[in-house]
Amino acid sequence: MFMINVEGAVYRDGKWLIIQRSSKEGHAGGLLSLVGGTVENEGFSKDLLERTLKRELYEEVGVSIKDGVQYVRNTSFVLEDGREVLDLVFLCELTTGEPFAKSPDEVEAVYWMTAEEVLNHPKSPIWLKESMQEAERMIRLTMFSNG
Repeated sequence: MFMINVEGAVYRDGKWLIIQRSSKEGHAGGLLSLVGGTVENEGFSKDLLERTLKRELYEEVGVSIKDGVQYVRNTSFVLEDGREVLDLVFLCELTTGEPFAKSPDEVEAVYWMTAEEVLNHPKSPIWLKESMQEAERMIRLTMFSNG
């Protein structure tokens, strides 16, 4: 059975909201990441992924996002302890707040970075680079189709 993790690709003024994960984190500690977290089992539920994204963005970096997130991609991986994770990435749009490291046990630093900066950063793991490339492609398609 997979654990489900969601991540928010938040784009503003040509840059992406990126965090540096706390070195206290067991998985990918100290690396760059999108903001996100594990989906909790609520039994019968509606919009669970979206509500999890909203909760994680608020808890970790103090921002709110609009409804209507857009699916980017999914991947799976195995944690060091053998648990399997399904990771889902969504495009999100901010509504309120300026991001900051609200949860220091999870977030060491908050950055606004271009896709190129993320792709070239030494603390960017391959899965973040791949998510950035796909999210950037989607943003460019959206910008092109909107004029």
